[in-house]
Amino acid sequence: MKNILITGSLGQLGSEIALELRRRYGEEHVVLSDVRDDVNCALINGGPFYKVDCRDAAAVAEIVRTHRIDTIYHLAALLSATAERKPLAAWDLNVGSLISTLEIAREYGCAVFTPSSIGAFGPATPKVFTPQDTIQRPTSIYGISKVTGELLCDYYYHKYDVDTRGVRFPGIISNMTPPGGGTTDYAVEIYYEAVDHQRYTCPLRGDTYLDMIYMPDAVSAAIDLMEADPSCLRHRNAFNLASMSFSPEELAAYIRAVIPGFTIDYQVDPVRQAIADSWPDCMEDYAARVEWGWKPRYDVAEMTEDMIRTIRGRREKERR
Repeated sequence: MKNILITGSLGQLGSEIALELRRRYGEEHVVLSDVRDDVNCALINGGPFYKVDCRDAAAVAEIVRTHRIDTIYHLAALLSATAERKPLAAWDLNVGSLISTLEIAREYGCAVFTPSSIGAFGPATPKVFTPQDTIQRPTSIYGISKVTGELLCDYYYHKYDVDTRGVRFPGIISNMTPPGGGTTDYAVEIYYEAVDHQRYTCPLRGDTYLDMIYMPDAVSAAIDLMEADPSCLRHRNAFNLASMSFSPEELAAYIRAVIPGFTIDYQVDPVRQAIADSWPDCMEDYAARVEWGWKPRYDVAEMTEDMIRTIRGRREKERR
């Protein structure tokens, strides 16, 4: 039985990975940590939880010792748009906490999952069917931190034999947790605004294509990779993941199929637009499919129906 630690466990990705891992392995075998403890009481009260800054190596090491942790999902990070407003804080958290985590993993023999992102690519990267191995050169501090993270994980694997693994996530769309300051967050906000107001003002141009993934597929990808046979993994720390690619105008059309009166207009945020323009339209994910069997379950239409059904159900409960 695994003993797992999740840092950043109350964030968008962390909270849903935590729920699934506790379902699979049991509450006592999945330890959560976050720098805050003011949200998501079900997770905080549902098993071991520590309020701790993951940059505090001594505190995290004590959790690893106490609970005999063998696997760490390191998910604490500042996302792209927020990172551009706070570049030094983003570097400190995104890179500093990762180095601390890798050092702890080296000392205690832990496997480590840490996500990279489409943000690790840049304007010189091929935008259509972006190859697994290609030029990166990102222009955002978020992207720079993610490329650094990929290289650090490779280093700790080759130098110290730490079992590091990771994926380049597209934009993640969730029906459970609110957006967290990412460039792709419009694709979450748009559903809530569609249900609540039947209209949405988008911060990106209508023709901006970006890779996206629905949260259930993102959760499955992270866990499946960590449970994969290590002998099959050649691209350990930066597997491209592709699930769906669309523009705001196209997503609005899918929403209109469910909410016919929905309208969209645009108030472009130059910071987010510049970041989006530097990212791929769609990635090629052959390595993930071959090396550990990656295959998404949701397309845009299925995701849209599920998002709207779930949000409507939540709103009905709130009105009772």
